[in-house]
Amino acid sequence: MSQMREPLILRCKNNHLPYDIVLNILGRLPVKSVARFRCVCKSWDSSITTPYFISTHLNHNNKDPYEDGNGYIIHMASWKARRVISFSTSMSSPSPPSLPPKTSICTVAYGHTFDKISEIEIPFDFSSNCTQMVGSCNGLLCLADSNNVIYLWNPSIRKFKKLPHTCFGNLNNVTLGFAYCSENNDYKVVMTSHSFLSTYEIGIYTLSSDSWRRVEISVTTNVTFCKGMLSPIPLVSGALHWMPYVKDEDIMAFDVNSEKFRKLAVPDVSIYELPLQRTCIASFRGKLAFIGRSGFQYSIWVMREYGVVESWNKLFVVPFERVACWICLTDYGSLMVGYENDPLERQGLTYALIDTETLEEKKDLDIQHPSYVATFMESLVLLDGSNVESY
Repeated sequence: MSQMREPLILRCKNNHLPYDIVLNILGRLPVKSVARFRCVCKSWDSSITTPYFISTHLNHNNKDPYEDGNGYIIHMASWKARRVISFSTSMSSPSPPSLPPKTSICTVAYGHTFDKISEIEIPFDFSSNCTQMVGSCNGLLCLADSNNVIYLWNPSIRKFKKLPHTCFGNLNNVTLGFAYCSENNDYKVVMTSHSFLSTYEIGIYTLSSDSWRRVEISVTTNVTFCKGMLSPIPLVSGALHWMPYVKDEDIMAFDVNSEKFRKLAVPDVSIYELPLQRTCIASFRGKLAFIGRSGFQYSIWVMREYGVVESWNKLFVVPFERVACWICLTDYGSLMVGYENDPLERQGLTYALIDTETLEEKKDLDIQHPSYVATFMESLVLLDGSNVESY
């Protein structure tokens, strides 16, 4: 009589994988798979929700989005599109078109082409229709409205957090920036307020403490921020950057780790070019970029070595047939532009995406301003946070 074979279930028990190897495997899986494995047992759930595992998973899955061209962006649909969506989803009792939408939609798309991948409904409401996507870090999005109601949101794990009220009193000329602090694995929202008395205040919210605090500014700093609402604040090399109000002034940079300000000189425009009539800054493939308009063309410089003025290098010159009302450079190297339409034919702007290398133009984008666009990736960030809501 042949010897009976050991049951498969017993063999699995006797040859189980070491726990550290199991965690290493889990750390390399997609976010949705990891979230499902939380239900396997209490020990897995406890390990997956630790800050160490979340950080390890992020490092394993955080591939260079510029290397393979498969990076993603997320953007908010235009007000008109959101109104139509809200109208069509409640046909039994549709709201009048003049009322604000009750549902806001974000679109996930390919970073280089803006081709749509999926749509995600924002799970919280704002008190104002004027909202912006402040920034995106490691899959965590920061959204705010004109009343300074701020949310942190990770759509990958369906969790969000409403930030407490700020430490300011009467706010005026507010700018917002969102950043990841590599030194202590934390996230910060930086708010600046400029009063009518020409006084500046800086408030910083940290996710780890879930609170705001004030930061003193030296009188000699002479900070002249531009308005943050509807103006993207690029995060490059661990610093947030503001373009000043005053023409020909330096770029202001705020290091989120040291919480110190510094100034960065803008590129030295050649005397053979026309004077720059309009400028803005952006992040291009993780580097600081400067955009200037001369007549009907836009020139794009990139700071190859951060903080070194001599490393400013002109990469592209993009000609236009007409002047754009606004323009912004995406992190993947495409220009987003808005053209004013003939008021007799159509209200608002026409939106387009221009490839800076091929100069190919893609029109009719469902966006309403550059501040509604941010890079996007999946992560477990916010999984272990306090005062976090699920949906």
